[in-house]
Amino acid sequence: MRSPGRRGERGQSLTEMAISFVVLVLVLAVGVDVGRAYFALISLREAAEEGAIYGSFNVCSTANIEARVRSSSTTPINLADTTNVTVAVSRPSSSCDGSPVTCAGQPLTVTVTHQFTLTMPFVGAILGTQTFPLSVSSSSTILRPPTC
Repeated sequence: MRSPGRRGERGQSLTEMAISFVVLVLVLAVGVDVGRAYFALISLREAAEEGAIYGSFNVCSTANIEARVRSSSTTPINLADTTNVTVAVSRPSSSCDGSPVTCAGQPLTVTVTHQFTLTMPFVGAILGTQTFPLSVSSSSTILRPPTC
């Protein structure tokens, strides 16, 4: 025989478990996407540093620096994919002696941007977007005057 005071607590455990399960799944989904984004950010940073170091010795061709960045990694991000990854190389427009040539000692900056896509659709619904840009810049000093 049931006691009269326990009649209202019939589905309490099931309700608590359902709410806890939703919160737990949401926390795990956010953790997965944050981990993927961090791993992608590390890959982008290493590619930008590779391009900046390569450009400090071979500053003549921006296309060669971009090719070096794009060939540095295929996982977790395929850097060769030009639709989701952009590479920008920035050199100073003014030179050391007034001629339009880049000189040793000037900065060179490589910026790599990737459109990161979330895997968990309900996380994107909470944030309001399923994709967002990850961008990394790396600077280096031009060590050798260009011999173009």
